[in-house]
Amino acid sequence: MNEKTDYVIRVLASPLEVNGADWNALLATQSPDGALNPFIRHEYLAAMHLSASATPKTGWTPRFITLWHGDTLAAGCALYLKDHSYGEYVFDHAWANAYHQHGLPYYPKALIAPPFTPVPGPRLLARNAAERLLLVRAVIAWCEEEKLSSLHLLFTSVEDVKACEEAGMLLRHTVQFHWSNTEVQYKSFDDFLMSLSQEKRKKIRQERKKVTDAGITFRWALGKDISDDDWDFFYRCYERTYYEHGNAPYLSRDFFQRMQSTMPENWLLFVAEHGEGEKKQKIATSLIAGRARINWAGGENATQKQPHPEILTAYGRYWGALARVDCLHFEACYYQPLQWCIEHGVASFEGGAQGEHKMARALLPVKTTSAHWLAHPSFADAIERFLEREGSGISSYMDELEKRSPFRQL
Repeated sequence: MNEKTDYVIRVLASPLEVNGADWNALLATQSPDGALNPFIRHEYLAAMHLSASATPKTGWTPRFITLWHGDTLAAGCALYLKDHSYGEYVFDHAWANAYHQHGLPYYPKALIAPPFTPVPGPRLLARNAAERLLLVRAVIAWCEEEKLSSLHLLFTSVEDVKACEEAGMLLRHTVQFHWSNTEVQYKSFDDFLMSLSQEKRKKIRQERKKVTDAGITFRWALGKDISDDDWDFFYRCYERTYYEHGNAPYLSRDFFQRMQSTMPENWLLFVAEHGEGEKKQKIATSLIAGRARINWAGGENATQKQPHPEILTAYGRYWGALARVDCLHFEACYYQPLQWCIEHGVASFEGGAQGEHKMARALLPVKTTSAHWLAHPSFADAIERFLEREGSGISSYMDELEKRSPFRQL
């Protein structure tokens, strides 16, 4: 590092080498509400590692890049060396194939993003813009020293984008679908339905009726109210659904056990049940993550205060089923969470990567941004031209989607 900056870069081989309190304190300085972001918290990243979900064996080799000012952690990022492009949700397989066709190695590459988590948020944790820029330049220099093909920051924050642009990185845009309850502030699910066009409103009611007529009911549990049995049942569903699609699940049971132990306030579980009384059976689950704030119930004079999580933003994450019921996926993953969000004053619900079908459920298109650096000059030029064409296509796609709004035309 330049001596004038008085900073030191340390490359750590595991999230466990980073002090959790220092990391989370740095996260808390990010805007908006950095401390409430569950997916960059030290507990989340450590759980990925300790549960063997994201390790060198699964193609995720951690290299946490940290910037120190004396004994203070001034900036840092969760970087992974990847020998494949799975679990990222911003697709660069064509880039890897082009490298291969020219006899050049694309892997290993460097990735800055929480594993298996296509949720926008901070990636370059820093106390200010200057230190964020210093960090990203140091990461690029390290990638050059390691002779890596490329560096990729996925689903980045606005602050990250500014630093990456200033560092000369290329920007790429993708589309996600998010639901918002900030402008209208729906009073009930029926109130929400009335804001939709007649066609969409009718379709949703028909889909929900199919689930109800099949004898399916739902219950939900939040935080520490999610029982051990429900966590176990959730994983049975999650695992089976992956195997039914011909893939092993990305995340291990131990990962979710660690979430239950270290971050319970960030999880909301919906359980679908069939039948009544003693014959009632659990058949499906939907697990929702949340940007959560802890409130302490009971007041100052209470003898024992109990933590009560308040979800500010909900994120559709995982689902699974042991039985096939028409429209059950839509009910478990969209309608139940949206109804819960309305009833509990949650401002937004993010549906995750891809899925144009989500528009029919009133999740609207939102542009997300990633940043990319490629070491090979010719490939960098070619990909820059590609991204220009792709960017124009994304803009046209967004314009087209906006014309297909599910809401009533006033």
